Parts: sequence; C-alpha cells; structure tokens
Amino acid sequence: MIKEIYEFISEAQLKKYAELAVRAGVNLQKNQLLIIHSDIQNATFARLIQTVAYEAGASNVIIDWTDEQSTKEFYLNAADSVIDHFSDWQAARFKEWDDGGAAYIHIISENLDAFKEVSTERISRFQKASRSKLKNHYAKIRSHEVRWCLLAVPCVVWATKVFPNLSKEGALQSLWKLILKGSRADGKNPIKDWESHNRAFESRKKILNESQFEALHFANSRGTDLLVGLPKNHLYIGGGVIDKNGIPFFPNIPTEEIFTAPHKNKVNGKLVGTKPLIYGGSVIDEFYLIFEDGRITDYYAEKGQEVLQSLIETDEGSHYIGEIALVSNKSPLAQTDALFYNTLFDENTACHIGIGNASTSNIQNGIDQSEEELKEAGMNTSLLLVNVTFGTEDMKVVGIKEGGTEVLLMKDGNYQF
Repeated sequence: MIKEIYEFISEAQLKKYAELAVRAGVNLQKNQLLIIHSDIQNATFARLIQTVAYEAGASNVIIDWTDEQSTKEFYLNAADSVIDHFSDWQAARFKEWDDGGAAYIHIISENLDAFKEVSTERISRFQKASRSKLKNHYAKIRSHEVRWCLLAVPCVVWATKVFPNLSKEGALQSLWKLILKGSRADGKNPIKDWESHNRAFESRKKILNESQFEALHFANSRGTDLLVGLPKNHLYIGGGVIDKNGIPFFPNIPTEEIFTAPHKNKVNGKLVGTKPLIYGGSVIDEFYLIFEDGRITDYYAEKGQEVLQSLIETDEGSHYIGEIALVSNKSPLAQTDALFYNTLFDENTACHIGIGNASTSNIQNGIDQSEEELKEAGMNTSLLLVNVTFGTEDMKVVGIKEGGTEVLLMKDGNYQF
C-alpha cells in the first residue's frame, strides 16, 4: 500500500517537494539539527527528507515516528490515569531539541477513519495533558522562535474521501496533483516559485500594517456578520516569517493566508463555518459560533456538537480567538474547488479564524513583552489554536479606521488592494 502511494509521482518531483520543505520550509542551516515528525505510513517521504536534509548540511536528522494503529490502541485501552498524563521524558526530548536549535518538519496525511471508534473525550483529555506539558515548546513554535514546516502527502483513505467517485488509483493520482498544485510544488523550480509567492504577501502585509485598522467587518450570504476589533500596534504576518535569529522560513506548505491577532475582548457577531473542521480525528460540520465581547457565548454543530464543545472548553482561552486570517479565493489552492477534509488545506482556501492562542509575532515587540503586557494589549492565551474556515465566494471584508472611515479590503472573496 505504501509503495502504491508513490506510483503517481516521479522520483524527481518527489525530491523537489522534499527540497522545498528543507530549503524553503524550515530553511535548514548547515550543522543544524532537524526533527521529522512522521507516521510510519509516510516512511518513504520521511526518509527522502532525511536524505535531502543531510545534503543540505544537517548535523543530525531524527525521525520521530508515530503509528496511527498503535495510537488508536492507546486511546481505546490505556488506563484513565495514563490518558491524563504526558510523560516527563517526552517533554524533556522537546526541551533538549529546542535548546539545541532544532528545526521541525511535520508530515501529515489525513485519515478520518483512524480514531472513529475512540471516545472524543479521551482524545481531548490526552491532548490537554500533552499541550500542558509542552507549553513552552508550543510557545516557541507560535512565536517563531524555532523554525518549523507542515506539509502533506496522500493516503488511500484521504484520497478516496476527497474523490469518492474515482477508483483508488485515480483518487491517489488526483490528490497528488492537488497537493502539489496547491503547494506550488508542481513547477520546474518550486523554491523560486515560493520566493515569488512571498513577494505578493510582503506587498499586502505592508499596506495592512501601515493602515492599522481598528476593526475588520466580515459579511456574507451564509449568515456570517462578524466585527473583529484589533489591538493597537498589531502586525499582519503570512507567507514567509522570520525566526528570532533573522532567518526566514515558511511554516505551512501550502500557505495563502495573511493573518493577525484580534483583540481578545472585541469580537462580536456570528460566524458560520463553511468547511468541515477536523479536530482530534473527528469531523465538525454545519456549525456556527456566536461572539459577545470576544467570548464564544453560543455554538451549534449539526455534526460533531460534542467535539466542538470539548474544543471550546479546553481552557478559558479556548472560548476566545487568537487569529483572524484573510485568504483570497483566487489562489491555486482555492481554484481547485476541492473539499480536502484537512485543516491545512481547507483553511488556505478561504478566510478563517483561529480559536485559542494568539501569536506574539502578531503585535509589535510581542516576543519581548511579558505575559501581563500581552494580556493588557488584548492578546489571548490558550493551550491550543484551531483554525475554523468561514470564507465564501461572496465574502466582503471592510477595514474600519479610527474615526469610522471604511476601506474595502475584499469583495466576492478576493483582495481589492
């Protein structure tokens, strides 16, 4: 089965994809440690990334293997005391890697059936335990103190979910094409294509950061009517970002978003989700969220209501949002018009929010500010950050300046600047 996955992509193309992750994604430096997080089903690609990383001068490449089947057995059968515990030795690994200046590449491949027999409550409890123990690591990830990159390869279950009317082979081939196209990795020189892609990001971020809107107003025919207040001195980031040493990298392949942090207490109105939200291996669909003074005060999902509840009730901060993102519907990924059933891809086809933690990179000098200063500025804190897509083809976004002046930023889901 693993061999079949790679029958529909040439060795040369696959190596270009791996090089994109290493040389542009994490922008690996000579003598740097690289950690690859990969399920065993993605071993072929993980090992190729390892080879490419050593060619780029890595000091060491460690593959941190996982196994969906073993994880499923853990969730189903482990004692309750174990579900609520994340081992110190596992947390110590991440601290040693972070202290050693590691970069991280995460390979994902969506399998919505992997944990369908597992209680969402047990998954939520273990995720809360692990995120609590790895709080410092995730803070470094979110503030871009360490470089990381997330990218995907297909699997049969995922491919046949996206293309239910095709044969297994046809679905795999089609999903490979969409992943490479959406990731801008299907050209002769993907790294140069990403450099060009990033220039467009830089131009729009400059305009938004200079404008310093007090709020953004989102509205569409699906029922979204959301006013998102912004903190003073907020910053939009997206595309390439810069780590603490001034080294650029791309955290997500693909990426089409320009995002900032909202003011924790200044989000009001209704948001209607437009694509399924995948959380803990479960699907949340046909849902809405109601905000009052920043807090989610009401919510409903036709599918996955209990999962949505567990997400929102993870901690106090998960009742608020930490990210608001603009995404054009004219990007290569959006133009595929596909429903990927995967947050990395679906969030990059339309505007979205992030429930939970705000990045300190989204406010001027945020990395150097204390927790109290960030709180005073209106930045939310939480153990998680989960993105929720709500953009549509008729999405309208208006920037509101001090004094009430309005500037049209998006019309019919596309940029107007």
